[in-house]
Amino acid sequence: MSNPRDRGQAAVETALVLPLIVAVMLALVQVGLLVRDRILVVHSAREAARAAAVDPTTEAASAAAFAATGLDQDKLQVDTAGPRTTGGLLKVTVRYRPELAVPLVGRLFPAVTITETLTVRVE
Repeated sequence: MSNPRDRGQAAVETALVLPLIVAVMLALVQVGLLVRDRILVVHSAREAARAAAVDPTTEAASAAAFAATGLDQDKLQVDTAGPRTTGGLLKVTVRYRPELAVPLVGRLFPAVTITETLTVRVE
């Protein structure tokens, strides 16, 4: 039979370990959200580069990047650099600053800016 003191010890151990387990789980959720944002930024940059190949303006690249994903447009920045003539190599850079939204552990992560740069030949 179990001793009542043993049950009390198990309750104390659970009370000490449970917050750590919850914090680790929340940190994993935050990392998952950052990975998702990274994938969306890469997709957004690819769409912006495709649009810039046909219409080498920052406006066309920005419109394509915004339409490609559900990322917050206020935090998404698109820049283009390079020659805008046929056959020139145009560099498209997409930057996104995600919000660290998971309670408690979001503040433990440093603020990050996700950047993706692609080079495309202007058609």
